[in-house]
Formats: sequence, C-alpha cells, structure tokens
Amino acid sequence: MGHGMQYPFNRFQARILRKLTTTLFDESRMVISPDQVVDNIQQQFALINRSKRLEIGLSLYAIMILLGGPFFMWGSRAFRRRRVERRLQKTRIDLLQDIARLRGVIYAGYYGHWQGASEADNAGNPVLASLHYTLPAQRDRSQPDDLPVERRFDKDLPNSVFVPESALPAEVEVIVIGSGAGGAVAAANLASQGYEVLVIEAGSHYPSSRISLEESRMSARLFKDGAIQTSRNRDIIVFQGQAVGGSTVINNGICLRVEQAGLVHEDANDVLASWHSAGAPVPKSELMDAYTHVENTLNVAPLDPRMGRHNGHHLLDGWNAYAATSTDPLDAGAPAMWFRKNWRSDAPQNKCISCGYCNTGCPYGRKNAMPESYLAAATGNGARILADAKVSRILWQDVSRTRATGVELRVNDGPRQVIRASKGVVVAAGAIASSNILKDSGIEGSGRGISLNIACPVPALMPHDVLAWDEDQMATYVDRADFLIESHFQPPMSMATLVPGWFEDHFERMLNYNRLASAGVLFPADRLGRIKKGKLHFELEEAELDVLRRALATLTKVYFAAGALEVYPALLVGQTLYSGMSDAEIDDFYANAITEPDDVVLSSSHPQGGNAINTDPGKGVIDLNHRVHGTDNVYVCDASVFPSCIRVNAQLTTMAMAHRATHEKAIFG
Repeated sequence: MGHGMQYPFNRFQARILRKLTTTLFDESRMVISPDQVVDNIQQQFALINRSKRLEIGLSLYAIMILLGGPFFMWGSRAFRRRRVERRLQKTRIDLLQDIARLRGVIYAGYYGHWQGASEADNAGNPVLASLHYTLPAQRDRSQPDDLPVERRFDKDLPNSVFVPESALPAEVEVIVIGSGAGGAVAAANLASQGYEVLVIEAGSHYPSSRISLEESRMSARLFKDGAIQTSRNRDIIVFQGQAVGGSTVINNGICLRVEQAGLVHEDANDVLASWHSAGAPVPKSELMDAYTHVENTLNVAPLDPRMGRHNGHHLLDGWNAYAATSTDPLDAGAPAMWFRKNWRSDAPQNKCISCGYCNTGCPYGRKNAMPESYLAAATGNGARILADAKVSRILWQDVSRTRATGVELRVNDGPRQVIRASKGVVVAAGAIASSNILKDSGIEGSGRGISLNIACPVPALMPHDVLAWDEDQMATYVDRADFLIESHFQPPMSMATLVPGWFEDHFERMLNYNRLASAGVLFPADRLGRIKKGKLHFELEEAELDVLRRALATLTKVYFAAGALEVYPALLVGQTLYSGMSDAEIDDFYANAITEPDDVVLSSSHPQGGNAINTDPGKGVIDLNHRVHGTDNVYVCDASVFPSCIRVNAQLTTMAMAHRATHEKAIFG
C-alpha cells in the first residue's frame, strides 16, 4: 500500500468494497482492476479521521446486509445489480437513499487512481488516458495567451512563522482561533497594531510545495472529514477547508459583494435591509469601505476571459440564447458576468495557469489565498501560527464568563493543554466550529439560525468537445435574484462524484468527459439549521425545494439553448433529460422527480450564522462590534456572525466583516 499507511478497512470490509466495485462497473471495461480500486479507497481513507472511517465501515456492513447478506457476497453480478437497482437506486426510503451515496466512494476509488507521487509518474495513467484527459504539464500551451506550466513556491509561508509543538507559549496577548477568511484578516489587522498574536488552526500547513495533483490525497488532507462531511440527516454535503488558510486554500477565490450595481440582480433580497430589520443595523457605508479595502489588498478584478474560454463561455452563451426568448422579468434583469476573483491578469505572481485544480489546493503557487496574503501580512508583523491544534473551549476568569483568560486545546490529538491570553480571544473557526467552541464555553444561544448557500451540480453532454477542464474551475455566473447559476468543472475524480447515474450510464457519461459542460445552481436556505450534539442539523422546507426545482429547470433550458444533447441533473436515480423537451415537460419533470431533499445530491461550501449579530442579547450572540454579548474581550470574526443568508459566495463578505471589526480599532484596549 502507498504512503506507508495501515489499511483502515478490514479484510471483510474490503471484500464488500470489491463487490460494490464489480457491481457498479463492468469488469471487462475497467482499465484498472477492482482490487486496485479497493486499494485506492484504502489509501484515501487512511488519511481521514478515525471517526469518519468508522462511520463508513459501519455503513459497509449495513449495505451488505441490506443488499442480501451472503447472497450479495457470493451471488452473481446480475443478482447484485438487481438488488442495487431496487434497494439503492430507485428507493424512496431515506435510510437507503443515504446509504446509496456510498456509490461516490467507489467512483472516487476508480477515477482518483494515481500512480507514484508526481505528475510525471502519471503520464501513462490508464484511467486518465481512458477519459482522454491531459494533466497540466502535458497540455498544449502554444497559443499566444497561454502561460507555461511551472511551479513556484516564493509565496509560501516560511517554517519560521510556525510554533512547534515542543515550544508552545504559556501566554500571548491575543489568540485568534482559525486561519481562514475571517481569522486571517483579523490577525493581520491586530498584528499591525502591535498586538502579540497567535493564530491557532486545527488543520495542517499545506503550502504549494506540499500540494500535488493527486485528488484523493489532497481532498483527504485539506477538507474537513476528507470532503465527505454531511449534515446530521445526511441530506447535505458540507465542504469546509481544514488547513492553514481555511477554505480559501480549496476555494475558487470568488469575490462577490452582497450589493453591487450591475453585478447583483436588482430584485435580489436586500441583505443589509434584512439584517437591519432583524436587529443588526450594520452601516452600509462601513461594509462598503471594508469591501473596497479587502479588494484592493487582494487585487480583486474580473476574471480574464481566457481562463474560462471553454466551459465559462458555454454558460454565458447559453444564458443569452435562453434569456432572449424568456418572458420572465427576472431573466431579463439577470446579470450574466465573469466572476471577480482575488488575482489580476496583470500581476505576474498571481497569473493563473488554468490547471483546474483550485478545489484541491494550488500546486503552482498562483493562488492568492490567506496564506499568501493576510497571513503573510500578519506574520510579517510578528504573528505566529500554531497548526494541527484544535481548540475545545475558551477559559474564563470566573463563573460570570465576562473575561476570557485563554483557551484549552489539543495539539495533534495529544493531551489537553492551556495557552493564556492576556488581552483577549478572537473566534474565527467557521460557522460550525465557532458555534461548537462557544457552546462548549458556556455561551448561550450559540449554534442557532445557521444558513447555507446550497449547490446542486448539473453536467450536460454537448455535440462537440468542450475540454472544460483546461481553464479556471469557476469562471462565469448568472444572478437570477432567487438563485445563481455558476459554471464549474472538476478534475476526473471530483467530477465522477458529481456526475449522476449508475452502472453503464455513469461509465458512458465519464467516457464523454471531454464533451461535458458543467454548471450548478446556488440558492439560499435561510436560518434553517442549528448545531445539535456537535454537528449541523439542517432541514430544508418546501419553499427551498420549490426554488431548487425552478433553478434546475432554468439551467436545463439554458443548456438546451446552448445546443446540449442531454442534461444530467444530480438526482439519485440518475435520470436524463433530452434535447427537444418542451419547457412545460422540463418543469413537470422536476416537479415529479424532486419531492424531498434525499432525491437530489446537495452540497454547501458556505455555512453562515450560528453566532448572529444583534443589538439585543436575547436575539443574537454578538453585538454590532463583533464582541460576544456579556463579555469584555471575546470577539467573533467569521461567517457565523451573519444574521441571515447573504445569498452569494461568502468569502469576500466574511473578510469585509472581519476587516470592519478589527481594522485600526483597539478592540482590546
């Protein structure tokens, strides 16, 4: 087994995985063996935390029993397939629908096949060759606007800014919990004021020099729970980064404001007005000034169209063709734009080479995420970073919980330790983790009213090659007011988990990898979640499902307007929509296909809320200045402070809110 690790699944569990593999795949058409698929799965899960491995291991036993026990293990492939079709693919039982999602593990084991350690080792990778997929270093770069594929590490944080486990400080002035969009901005601002700042991050440090194109390894290392974290009811996959830099290391650098003329639909929900009416009158002028400051710091600018020259243009062209015949006024007023991102085409050190691997880290050192920007600024002013350290709770001076004196933490899952904070604590670990920390620290009301921007992917088969993987993963978007449509594409392993379908259908769709265009819908689910026993409990309601149906129907019509032959919405059953269907037929299809959340694959990368701003301590956890109500020196600076869902990608607003709270403000006296 690779990487010198122990197998996480025992021999019987491995046999179940093999049977699932030979059920989902026609062995005669596989270009690697079923045993190799199982070994790939073993390698990936060896890198994921023990609790998630145990959960999947128990699910394997459950799936074996539900599919026939010994008959599944020793019966024919035809028998196993019939069982899978009836009990997993076409089931209406919630438990079985949840278990059916294990198909993604098998597909990841096949399409995530990786040989050796380097990109060069995979020049003859049989799985990639079967898809006619070309790794970045082997792509044709002969066009005038193409950039050479070369790695650079000059923006990586030096080892000297990291605190070794053997030299933990007994006390610092300010502790910042979390190094993502909010924590990094707060740390940089506080360090610039002369505070002694220690940033504590639960994840490891993965600079560009440690990032590779091996999707399975990077997903396991850079995402919470190896990118298979879900809500408690398993209805929604929740993607969150767990590394120095947080989710900015594995996102696409999208920077959208909640309000901006020409870039946000005029009929969209007025986010700041909603906050004001809820008791959180955040001054618009302050937030807009903070946006400007962050955008200038990160060199935010519209994406260079060459970086979306394939898939990105398909969405814009399809939207323009669709909207030209639509009678819906929301369609007529919808901005269809190139994303604004945190790099400029005229900044050589940030020039993206369009490798398509943003979501598993940037191996080429081009991304301008938190480690390359705000954390670099923070450490340049003396801040230090403690990685692989999980804070369990805040410590208080007395039972009144008025003044924080430090934090309790574990480093590398070791014994509990304490680091004191003489000035104060900033909590910025993300909506879920920050809520858990505050709840476990005795803060009343934390973990309630959590919102999600929920995404659902939809690939489509075009009549020609698209080569969507040879560009920026997310290039263009349409703001339809009640939902967004965003172009996106993934490298083979991740794309295989997004492409719906079972058996030969899925296999054929992946063989058409080069002809797939891809986009997804993004819609708000406002304040429907709460933290329950440490995990996110989230229940979608009929109103959200109605928006989802409408959004998927619209995107399907856009694809057909762009010339698509077939559309593959991310439905559990894996149905296909065909060119020539009328608008009414498309609408009816989604009305019948989606009756509950388990019918469709949903995900979110934007958890928000849980510790909402409110002037009334009875209605929110923090005040307008981000200080926890009733405390002197505990602040929250991440997306958990949002009083309601902001509807668009959350990165820029998280940074702006953190900036507003900490820039040139002596919050600790």
